[in-house]
Amino acid sequence: MNYEHGLSGKTALVTGASSGFGAHFAETLARAGASLIIGARRAEMLTTTAERIVAAGGQCEIISLDVASPDSIARSVDVIERANILVNNAGIVRESALLDHCESDWDKVLDTNAKGIFLMTQAVAKGMKRRGGGSIINIASITGLRQAGGVVSYAVSKAAAIQLTKISALELARFGIRVNALAPGYFATDFNGNFWQSEAGKKMIGRIPKRRLGELQDLDGPLLLLASDASAYMNGSVVEVDGGHLVSTL
Repeated sequence: MNYEHGLSGKTALVTGASSGFGAHFAETLARAGASLIIGARRAEMLTTTAERIVAAGGQCEIISLDVASPDSIARSVDVIERANILVNNAGIVRESALLDHCESDWDKVLDTNAKGIFLMTQAVAKGMKRRGGGSIINIASITGLRQAGGVVSYAVSKAAAIQLTKISALELARFGIRVNALAPGYFATDFNGNFWQSEAGKKMIGRIPKRRLGELQDLDGPLLLLASDASAYMNGSVVEVDGGHLVSTL
């Protein structure tokens, strides 16, 4: 696949890029011409993503990065501050009912999914401020906009991601930095693929107006819109990519 050049000259940093959304986001941005920096706690997990990008003609650098750790971020700050585009994708989920949800799981999810966005935004925005601007894209979820049982800490963390998006957009706009969010609906991934084959999963799909799960390529257009100058007047927006799930009837 030949690389296009809509983001030529830009450097994009994607967190949590070892698989799923993050790996796909990295490859999509590379196809648009961006040079990639990809990070995860276990850097060796990023090798496959990096190899695919390089094999297709792109540029990709790997860093060991725990978004919830200020020390980890500080160790790679010189690389992190080069980014013109940041995709805050790193995230985890712990599933259990509210009354069964343990404090340690709550802390892990909020640390990664909310504090991680806060810390990475601070680190990257300092470099963007010096260079006159950039684009930050936070990966939220429709669970941050609508209630879902069994994922209390995840849903709260994604609501926090949306509010962080809006506050960051307000405070960073004066520096030419745009901050927006993508809020995906239900997508089949390596983590939840089996669920969608169950009766409960099929019933959930039936409640989506499009009557299907999202496919990774459904996120390409919204991602590239927010990453590029095509969205120069978008700031603090939450772009829902959910097949109409949020507008479905109760």
